[in-house]
Amino acid sequence: MSVYITDLAAFLPNQPVSNQQMEEILGMVNQLPSRTRRIILRNNKITTRYYAIDPATGQTTHTNVQLTAAAIKGLTPYPGFSTADIECLSCGTSSPDQLMPGHAPMVHAAIGGGPCDVLSAAGICTSGMSALRYAWMNVALGLTANAVATGSEIASSFMRARLSGDVDQDKVELLEKQPALSFEADFLRWMLSDGAGAAFLSNRPAPAGPSLQIEWIDLLSFADEYPPCMFAGAEKQADGSLRGWREYPSLADAVAAQSFLIKQDVKLLNDNIISVAVEKMLTRIIQKYRLKAEEIDWFLPHYSSDFFRAALAARMAAIDFTIPLERWFTNLGNKGNTGSASIYIILEELFHSGKLQKGEKLLCFIPESGRFSMCYMLLTVV
Repeated sequence: MSVYITDLAAFLPNQPVSNQQMEEILGMVNQLPSRTRRIILRNNKITTRYYAIDPATGQTTHTNVQLTAAAIKGLTPYPGFSTADIECLSCGTSSPDQLMPGHAPMVHAAIGGGPCDVLSAAGICTSGMSALRYAWMNVALGLTANAVATGSEIASSFMRARLSGDVDQDKVELLEKQPALSFEADFLRWMLSDGAGAAFLSNRPAPAGPSLQIEWIDLLSFADEYPPCMFAGAEKQADGSLRGWREYPSLADAVAAQSFLIKQDVKLLNDNIISVAVEKMLTRIIQKYRLKAEEIDWFLPHYSSDFFRAALAARMAAIDFTIPLERWFTNLGNKGNTGSASIYIILEELFHSGKLQKGEKLLCFIPESGRFSMCYMLLTVV
């Protein structure tokens, strides 16, 4: 059965935060201005982002659940729609408000509407796509007539100065020569932001306006080939394994070891993320679906930093799959890197832009560096 995305909504908390305001809101580590912020921002090309933080008081303004619920309530797939009409709710995030219960039932409670099928998708950036894939399969199999899928993040909760580790001054000196160091725990606070997106899926196109027919969603893990690259709630050991926070003698010891910070193995990321995305994943997709670059009208990549843009384009060209940059669409620069929510927020802006024409094809790309998972999705405008 064909499945259509008939509406998309996004919710970004509070007012956009400029590069100059970031440190004032997040706080200074060790009461010292960051020496790295400008270098990192120059490389990631992000000029504004959003935080669920009141800049005047420093208090949190929204939970992840509230961000997600606000995005869902922004959906208007047809006149008279209400949350009571939702038959399946599938929510992905890497930053739920609690360990238990799952994120999706918490969101369900926030939006109300009556009993429905719910799924909480864990992970990092691809968790939002795992949620979308579950929603798609539900409708495609005829289990439900519709579904809502979401991606959401409250990354600022990890990025406050009081939770940040000490900055490695030796790495600060190397940052100009090695921009990839931006992805270490010390520097990730200048990369991530808050937001949520939601998609309404139906077994029929929208009665008016464009819909996006889901042709396929392919999501593969390459965890059998690579050690952990991005992690939180654990510390990476010399043998590449993770020591989870519950394995410490006490919670205080886990906190002291900074095991709750989001961290990334920079060398592993830099050496592998593009090759896994292109040579290991995209080549499979091209062969499986006989995909041709000239048939793609819009390429929607979720990358965490503009630092990866040129490398991604070059590797795609190397396998003879060149999509001209004028057909790439991203809003990283003004919406920020919102992790699992990013592809929803990118799609939402393009969907409501008036630029889409009937028959156009959209290729979406969503990588995850946790243990290297890659997702590609093809949509057709109808």
